[in-house]
Amino acid sequence: MSGQQSSNDRRDDLGFGNRTGSGRNMNRDGSYNIKRLGEPRLRPYEWYHDLITMKWTRFIGVVLISYIIANTIFATVYYWLGVEHLSGIEPHLAEWRKFAEAYFFSSQTLTTLGYGRIAPVGFWTSLVAAVESMLGLIGFALATGLLYGRFSRPNAKILFSTNALIAPYRGGRALMFRLVNQRHSQLIEVEVEVTLTINHAISGQREFHQLTLERTRIALFPLSWTIVHPMDQDSPLFNTTVRDLFDREMEVIVLLKAFDDTFSQTIYQRTSYRADEILEGAKFIPMFTRSESGDTTLDFTLIDAHEKSELP
Repeated sequence: MSGQQSSNDRRDDLGFGNRTGSGRNMNRDGSYNIKRLGEPRLRPYEWYHDLITMKWTRFIGVVLISYIIANTIFATVYYWLGVEHLSGIEPHLAEWRKFAEAYFFSSQTLTTLGYGRIAPVGFWTSLVAAVESMLGLIGFALATGLLYGRFSRPNAKILFSTNALIAPYRGGRALMFRLVNQRHSQLIEVEVEVTLTINHAISGQREFHQLTLERTRIALFPLSWTIVHPMDQDSPLFNTTVRDLFDREMEVIVLLKAFDDTFSQTIYQRTSYRADEILEGAKFIPMFTRSESGDTTLDFTLIDAHEKSELP
């Protein structure tokens, strides 16, 4: 590889630094493999991001727990002021029943529902009910906004093959991996950028090379797409084996960008492959078939399907 091309293809950094390390820089799900220390435990500036990006089960759990805690706090206040200031609660009830009635009144006030059976009596109880109803309006408005944000947030669902392959390619070899869109949405103007990060064979310093691909962009993405990097004389992977890549702690970082027709927004997805996730002497089996009638069938279960193949 010529010095000029090496200068063009090599990147000094991808944001990960050029120090060597045994771990991967990017996890398979696209998250960064970085442990952050020294951050404050309470980070209110992260709350919105956390609530938008956390899993649905955890988000629903947070909403339910917040609802229960808020009602418990206000029920305690009503109980402390005296349930005699809540008309409709019978005075001869057990204490736990009185607290339960105060709790249910709190839930009705927080949601601004109000069945009319229980009502506040007196200035302080009415004031607490007014404050709770105001907080309920604000709280449910925030919850509604978060729900809308979670549903409307563009989220790529690109399925990558578990392994990358070193396969025969036009009389030589090529590094290949496969991807497919899991959603029914239409992706257009799909672009892929693949960067190799590897330790220098002599100095051991971390290097970054943008790999030349057979095709970096497709206009439409209705089927699967096999990304191909020819391992020719201009490639930093020329005449290397998986054993060499493993010793030099190679990692291939994949960045995908596409326009989602459903959300009318640009989406992104990332992943990476380490040397131990690369199979040598194999090629992918096609994921789609065409019938005599002209219909095309795409089988997602074949995303990792491959067969052995002799390398030149």
